[in-house]
Amino acid sequence: MPEGHTLHRLGRLHQRRFAGTEVVVSSPQGRFADGAARVSGQVFTRASVWGKHLFHHYGHGPIVHIHLGLYGTFAEQPTPMAEPVGQVRMRLVGADYGTDLRGPTACEVIDELQVADIVARLGPDPLRKDADPGLAWKRITKSRRPIGGLLLDQRVIAGVGNVYRAELLFRHGIDPRRAGTAVGEAEFDAAWTDLVSLMKVGLRTGKIIVVRADHDHGAPSYGPGKPRTYVYRRAGDPCRVCGDTVRTAVMEGRNVFWCPTCQS
Repeated sequence: MPEGHTLHRLGRLHQRRFAGTEVVVSSPQGRFADGAARVSGQVFTRASVWGKHLFHHYGHGPIVHIHLGLYGTFAEQPTPMAEPVGQVRMRLVGADYGTDLRGPTACEVIDELQVADIVARLGPDPLRKDADPGLAWKRITKSRRPIGGLLLDQRVIAGVGNVYRAELLFRHGIDPRRAGTAVGEAEFDAAWTDLVSLMKVGLRTGKIIVVRADHDHGAPSYGPGKPRTYVYRRAGDPCRVCGDTVRTAVMEGRNVFWCPTCQS
């Protein structure tokens, strides 16, 4: 599932490509046909993002809410666009560029009140200027759930996914199994500041870069074209810092990774 920086990059791209122009919206697949008809021909005024939720705002009030989920993707091409290929939920075409949306969890037309309802259920987004980390801290310090589970709860912090979760906890020496109530305020403040910095790098580069320069060597990354990680998808491999074996377990339905020595 894309992490928050990916949605913010998409929001900025769509802002550049479409804001201020009249766009044509369709649903080649048919599942968004009614929604597409409501916004097609209107002026795309702006794109906004909160966590993993992308919003396309239109001139006469309607808003297209998009959540990519596990499989959603956007594919851009210059106009005139080629015929749609595969199950395209939404095609958005501007003057010079168009984009096809495939496989999202959500693609729906909503209004401002519904946007407010969605945002009210989310925690602070580290990439938003209006983020209030105090809201996340209040939820963490009152919970006995493991901090590894809390970090993936979008009601606590919006936009964090499995990679940032694993790597942030490693960088701060926090065992993902530790209860939220056992995380100190100074630890949280340091981790929040680091998370903001890491996600800004992701926003700028399009990559999750978490390994410090003096550790960025040795075993390759878990996937082609991916930067190295400390623990994410490295179960059974030696820790890049201490050499102990990286461990994994299932936590609240997701795989979590940690070093038992560095995160003791």
